[in-house]
Amino acid sequence: MLRFSLLLACVLSIQTAFAQTPETRLQSPDGKLEVVFEQKETGPGRKQMTYHVNYDGKPVILESGLGVQIDNHVFEHAMAHKVTTPPGTQGVNWCDNLVIKNVVRTAKDTTWKPVYGERSLIRDHYNQLEVQLQKPDAPDYSLHVIFRAYDSGIAFRYFFPEQPNGLYYRVMAENSEFTLPADTKAWYTAWAQGAYQALPLSGRATDRWPENSERPLTLSLPNGLYASLAEAQLTDYAMTKFKLSATKANTVVTSLYESVDLMSDVGTPWRVVMVANRLGKLLENNDIMLNLNPPAAVTNTDWIKPGKMMREVTLTTQGALSCIDFAAAHNLQYILFDWKWYGPAFTFNSDARQVVAPIDMPQVIAYGKSKNVGVILYVNLQALYKQMDEIFPLYKKWGVKGVKFGFVEVGSHRWMTWLTEAKRKALENDLMVNIHDEYRPTGTSRTYPNVMTQEGIRGNEEFPDATHNTVLPFTRYLAGAGDYTICYYDKRLKNTHAHQLAMNVISYSPLQSVFWYDKPAQYGGEPEIEFFDKVPTVWDDTKVIHDAIGEYVTIARRSGDDWFVGTITNNDSRTLSLPLDFLPPGKLYVAHLYTDDPTVPTKTQVRVSTQSIKGGQSLEMKLLPRGGQALWLTPAK
Repeated sequence: MLRFSLLLACVLSIQTAFAQTPETRLQSPDGKLEVVFEQKETGPGRKQMTYHVNYDGKPVILESGLGVQIDNHVFEHAMAHKVTTPPGTQGVNWCDNLVIKNVVRTAKDTTWKPVYGERSLIRDHYNQLEVQLQKPDAPDYSLHVIFRAYDSGIAFRYFFPEQPNGLYYRVMAENSEFTLPADTKAWYTAWAQGAYQALPLSGRATDRWPENSERPLTLSLPNGLYASLAEAQLTDYAMTKFKLSATKANTVVTSLYESVDLMSDVGTPWRVVMVANRLGKLLENNDIMLNLNPPAAVTNTDWIKPGKMMREVTLTTQGALSCIDFAAAHNLQYILFDWKWYGPAFTFNSDARQVVAPIDMPQVIAYGKSKNVGVILYVNLQALYKQMDEIFPLYKKWGVKGVKFGFVEVGSHRWMTWLTEAKRKALENDLMVNIHDEYRPTGTSRTYPNVMTQEGIRGNEEFPDATHNTVLPFTRYLAGAGDYTICYYDKRLKNTHAHQLAMNVISYSPLQSVFWYDKPAQYGGEPEIEFFDKVPTVWDDTKVIHDAIGEYVTIARRSGDDWFVGTITNNDSRTLSLPLDFLPPGKLYVAHLYTDDPTVPTKTQVRVSTQSIKGGQSLEMKLLPRGGQALWLTPAK
């Protein structure tokens, strides 16, 4: 259940009518981040909205344009009862030459407790600036530009208040720019399950981006700062990616998937600029994505239970019972029947109300319940689209704990709105959700806490290399949970087994898929499997210790009094010192270490060892190429 405890709520409203202000400034609560809104003369008779962002006196976003492009024909149709088109609606950019009417400033400082997360308490602390603009010769028609400044970044959105005559808009594009300092480098991928490349924002045509970039888009600035461009609260809108400007150097521009039809009053999703002076701080502060979404309306969330999930690959009753026995023995909370349990997935002819595979579903669910192991069912888009209103109540009646949405469509306004409705209906039926394929989160799990995880990640289905895994925490995982589908015994793995163990900490997913391509029969009593048994999937605190993107990563996460630490390296071997400053100084812990060791006579070659250690000390880690180390720290008794 969400619980809200008010620390401080301060609302300052300043509504001043004036013709125009040269610039309007907003600072973060700690005063380090500043965003400046201005209107600039960009040509004869044209005045454009702009903004820029500084952090600790250093430029993050240089002067950049703002605005949305409206289809004037739709505007004129909404005004059809008038004889003439309202003044000021001609031209390609509806936002040109707007006049500032009011400026409203607010501040908020609250804390809230998520149902689950990377930390158990989240502070929502920001200063907000709402610039209310109107058309000079049609003052009934207005646009608000809303900025929020957190200590961890800034966000802005466009908001259309309710207009006369129920005005609606067709947004053709967003003209939101992000001009970066020269020599900024971007960690680029063109699709949600793609590999990453470090690419410049300008230079030779062969160096530039081949396609639009996915979000979040993480940036390394030449002044030592880091930033990441993201999208938050995407529920009833088309997805936005990023492209390079064709006319302005070092500039990233929003790229809307398609046009969007809106009825006022309505706001766009938030455009987010995370900022930090250390790369790891971007991940430690990624709660900004959740804070930009409204809280859940549901009050009873006791049935939402994070955990670890194993895929049952045989689609038989006996295979499922064996899988449940293995799960119960190794503290896994769920098994998943993946696609084809109800028939071919990519057809409307399959009926997701019927079990086609040789599975006695009632027997399996009942047996799982007796072992505290729940059942999750895969359902492909075709069956979801056709039968969602029937199967969700049916699965709840069966005792199913969740649904994995397969091959969802993403991008268009229609499908993003449909997906929001599917989340809501699953929530109403007490079903947890795992959304697969190209979908990436935008913080909406605060509103729909039953959405435990989602793919949108190049995980072990594609068997990425170790370098890719060291990039993920500072790119994809800034957006939220990712279903990496961790494997352990599969021979196609490119990385060591200690690396795979560590990925259970590196990869945040409240519903964590483990042993993805594996079967219970492959388990040979390897002692390091106890780490799978012990490691949780949700956390009370998260610290990034090493953040050398593309080289090596260490993340420490706390659950109760225990800490779990994952370290991975790229394709190079290295020796690292792990400072234990995140532990209480001088407090004694038992350290369980899981390290790669070719001399260990098991097929996985992982050594398990223990030693006593105190907070404030350090550990030396020797990592093999493509290797890693997992660490479980528990207070000494």
